[in-house]
Amino acid sequence: MDQRPSTILRIAQPLKSLVQRFTYLGLIVAAFGLMLVGKIDTVIVDKMRGEVINVAAPILGALSRPIQTMSNMVDGANAAIDMRAENEKLREENARLLQWQTAARKLQADNVALSKLLQVVPEAQASYISARVIASARGTYGNSIVLNAGSTHGVRKGQAVLGDSGFIGRVADVSSHASRVLLLTDVSSRVPVMLESARARALLVGGNVNRPRLVFVTPGTRVTPSERIVTSGDGGAFPPGLPVGVVASVTDSTIEVQLFADYDRLEYVRIGDFGLDGLVDRHLPDKNE
Repeated sequence: MDQRPSTILRIAQPLKSLVQRFTYLGLIVAAFGLMLVGKIDTVIVDKMRGEVINVAAPILGALSRPIQTMSNMVDGANAAIDMRAENEKLREENARLLQWQTAARKLQADNVALSKLLQVVPEAQASYISARVIASARGTYGNSIVLNAGSTHGVRKGQAVLGDSGFIGRVADVSSHASRVLLLTDVSSRVPVMLESARARALLVGGNVNRPRLVFVTPGTRVTPSERIVTSGDGGAFPPGLPVGVVASVTDSTIEVQLFADYDRLEYVRIGDFGLDGLVDRHLPDKNE
């Protein structure tokens, strides 16, 4: 009985070695055969490749569906989280806007009541003419722009000109179909302004630089950076309250103002008629002039 397993092992060992040799040789022969078939008949190889793809495609598709489904679920979850955060942000902004709306309505009601009590004369409604900037002359010797609207469109010399961020200058010259605007940065520009919080008067003076200066500030006024500057309405040249800019820097000798308007990006402006006669030429030229 003990000799039987040893006999089987003696027979199996050569067979195993023989199988390993012939398997290696068979793989080499099969590889050469496939190479020869590929060289001899490409149609057969292409057909075999197509059959392999046909068999593998459904399997690969089935395997990819769970992955795509999981990816879609992850994207949906991220989108839901983002939407929830956005809704929360919008809810907070809406609450703040409702608070401002309530405050604005209260101030409006108080303003109406005080106006009636003091018999305040209402200001005239302004009218506007929109125009496009067709030329710009900004440099060491002057700062102005040219608009494609003139006297035939209702533009008058001295009218205030506003950009999308606030007051930018006044109409200096008018022709029939064009007009020139003197910007606040021009050396010839002089505009009465007011520090919005301090309610102190001053004069905004241009110097052909990006930041005009405040001069003749009301004595005793404490000027701080970031203070908003608006037109004061003094002299009847411009209406009060037009936004101009903010105080950029304060030194012992100079107060510089950073304007709200970006002159490098001006494309369209509004020419305002506020019913003031301080600088506005009300003469309407004849069409034959």
